[in-house]
Amino acid sequence: MEIIKENINKAYLKKFLGKPFEGVIKFVVDVEREIIAFGGELHSDAEEFLLKDGSNSRNFWGGNLFFSENREKTIIEYSSLINIKPLQNNRSMDIKDRKVVEKIDKIFQKLIVDL
Repeated sequence: MEIIKENINKAYLKKFLGKPFEGVIKFVVDVEREIIAFGGELHSDAEEFLLKDGSNSRNFWGGNLFFSENREKTIIEYSSLINIKPLQNNRSMDIKDRKVVEKIDKIFQKLIVDL
């Protein structure tokens, strides 16, 4: 697992493939600090990693980054158990607030230059 705080490219990101899943990378975004933790078997693994780095779990949103078979195309899925946040009006594993999704998209665009 790793916390990305500065620009990387898709080639760098691919190092997380197969650890432990082939074709998918779990991620957790801290929308306040605009950083992303990649890797781990569970989203809670990345969540714990961010907590140790000083983040607040209220700002966490999780998902999965899927790579096509040739690993060139990517799809972001905004679904994770950590997204169930009744106090933030999100009662689903999927992120329902479009503003949160847009914020995550901007963080991905900022940190992963060729995604």
